Amino acid sequence: MVLLIHHPVSAASRKIRLMMAEKHILHVLKEEEPWNLSSQVYKLNVAGELPIFIFDGNVISGNYAISEFLEEINHDSPLIIGDAKQKAEIRRLCEWFDLKFEKEVSRNLINEKIYKRFANKQAPDSQHLKTAYNNLNFHMEYIDWLCESRNYLAGDHFSLADICAAAQLSIIDYLGDVPWEGYKNAKLWYSKIKSRPSFKDILKDNIKGILPAKHYANLDF
Repeated sequence: MVLLIHHPVSAASRKIRLMMAEKHILHVLKEEEPWNLSSQVYKLNVAGELPIFIFDGNVISGNYAISEFLEEINHDSPLIIGDAKQKAEIRRLCEWFDLKFEKEVSRNLINEKIYKRFANKQAPDSQHLKTAYNNLNFHMEYIDWLCESRNYLAGDHFSLADICAAAQLSIIDYLGDVPWEGYKNAKLWYSKIKSRPSFKDILKDNIKGILPAKHYANLDF
């Protein structure tokens, strides 16, 4: 049995869920609140971070370790594809969204709108939100520019780069904060991604206490 300990507001968790769906890996989900982790999580991953991947009694923690493991064990549905140059571009974009987008956009928005609300009963800091929204527009411009000349973010074919970006954006979209109307190329790209069968369960996600934006599960926005 494959078990993934996750939470819907964890982009890294969504990334691994999408990878497993693309690779048709049957799994069971167990939800943990990132702001209120149980002692079990720290026993499995001393860093206290999600996701945690468990199979046959073996534990792998950290989205990079898990994603590389999934690529290693499943060669039928590769997500890092092409020649060395193409694979480098996929990995570059994965790093962009896993690290840069997370740091400049997701971390602030999710912390202010979700973590503070449930962990500390605090109101969001408007300045932090303003900074995150400004950064989001910068990233949307970049996605829009990439999609102007490419079918997918890293080139002609769907790849792990698209998964990393969609994992981040889907949480922001749940909150209704992605300015899609200003970025038609990015909107068309995301529509293609969220129409994939692997995205079906992501669109069913429910963050307790927060309703999704009305368009969130609508494949045509």
